[in-house]
Amino acid sequence: MPRPTAAQLVYGSCTVLFSTLAMLLLSQASSVLGIAVIAAAALVLGLLVAVTVPAPAPSARRAGRSPEAEAVRSAAGARTGAGAVREHAEP
Repeated sequence: MPRPTAAQLVYGSCTVLFSTLAMLLLSQASSVLGIAVIAAAALVLGLLVAVTVPAPAPSARRAGRSPEAEAVRSAAGARTGAGAVREHAEP
């Protein structure tokens, strides 16, 4: 299982804090059981938010490709596009 990113940790933590505060203020719970249920619900919600944050796309360097090779590939792709058709069509 991959390690969580910093964004996932921040989003999950903020969700737990703000949802706990909101639920406690809205429900006005004062019993230990009510507070425990709200805290558990906030933890589950924070975990759900942290898991659903999209992971960053792998960069070219992480995928084993050098930036130079990516530049050559993109330049070759640009030459085989609509510009290449125009160059060969006109004498």
